[in-house]
Amino acid sequence: MRLFKIRDYRHLFSAQVIALFGTGLTTVALGLLAYELAGPQAGLVLGTALTIKMVLYVAIAPIAAAYIDRLPRRAFLVTLDAVRAGVVLALPFITEVWHVYVLIGLLQASSAAFTPTFQAVIPDIVTDKADYTRALSASQVAYTMESLLSPVLAAIALSFMSFTWLFLGTSLGFVLSTLLVLSTRIPNARRGTRSGAWDRATSGIRTFLRTPRLRGIIALNLVVAAAGSIVIVNTVTYVRDELGGSQSAVAWMLAASGTGSLVAALTLPRVLDRITERTVMLTGAALLSVATITAAALTAAGVITWAGTAILWFVIGAGMATIVTPTGRILRGAVEPAKLPGVFAAQFSLSHLAWLLTYPIAGWLGTSAGLAITWSSLAVLAAGAAIAARFLWSRGEALDSADAPSVPLRPRTPLAAGAAAEAA
Repeated sequence: MRLFKIRDYRHLFSAQVIALFGTGLTTVALGLLAYELAGPQAGLVLGTALTIKMVLYVAIAPIAAAYIDRLPRRAFLVTLDAVRAGVVLALPFITEVWHVYVLIGLLQASSAAFTPTFQAVIPDIVTDKADYTRALSASQVAYTMESLLSPVLAAIALSFMSFTWLFLGTSLGFVLSTLLVLSTRIPNARRGTRSGAWDRATSGIRTFLRTPRLRGIIALNLVVAAAGSIVIVNTVTYVRDELGGSQSAVAWMLAASGTGSLVAALTLPRVLDRITERTVMLTGAALLSVATITAAALTAAGVITWAGTAILWFVIGAGMATIVTPTGRILRGAVEPAKLPGVFAAQFSLSHLAWLLTYPIAGWLGTSAGLAITWSSLAVLAAGAAIAARFLWSRGEALDSADAPSVPLRPRTPLAAGAAAEAA
């Protein structure tokens, strides 16, 4: 692929992939650490830690995006990787639950600033429009692959070592990511045309709120978060306490969800050649709604099996990928290229805002009220958001291709309207 012949992009993408896998391993290890520190209260601890993560992502990412053009970007990325390496290395040595919260706060604050900075660097390194589109897609594939392979690698590692060694591996990964960033020639950003920091921080969110299809994406983010929080927060206590599984069994169950994501991600390119993104993503929302309702019903009935859980986790992973994978295409089709960085930063914050709502439900309510009530609440939330997305994202907006500069949306000519109706 021509894209990966660009040396600086190749190094920077490799740094991103290594950091992603490090974060994935940390997520698995963090759940097991929470179980070791808190036992049956692990869901509460993990839910709180992930809520802290989302608060920081929502608050810091827009601010970082607003000030990226005023910072030496390579030095900033290196500093963030170094902080993450140090924090992860310290996690195995903590003995109190509040230590988890402090270190996770530092770790996620760094990650929240890293992502928009990385996204802002790509167009300066990959200048060809087609290659830039491929670079955005490659980043999405990296996220999907990480969701599959991190739990699998963790499961293999946990077969012969303690989970604390996963933290060491993650720390070394961040160190390697730092070295790759250092080897990359990253130009400092040109100052933006807007002088107000608040304007820069909120421009992408304002675009979301005034664009119907992007308002639909906000609702779909909530569907993904409602279903995904069941897997991410509750798997460790569900597998250990309800199914009686081991540490590696937790990782393998997470891998079932990742496998669903990967299968969907590999299938979607051919599907999207024939079916609109809107139809595909709303189908994914319906799939997640059904899966969460089924999980809640089976848990309430006391029907708990390894095979049933693995199938549901697979379906949830597939449904999440069905929504998440086409999102980049929708963002690119909704705005002109100059607004892409702001819109991607806004999607980063708004998607994590949805997780900020669902993580406490999965963690706190799961500990106090039980999984049946918790999963029922999340199922209602997922179904309601899926219905909202159907009405927020009008059918007429489903037809703009990923390459179409469609902001603001112009009234269609009679010929265009006829073509739209036929495609719908």
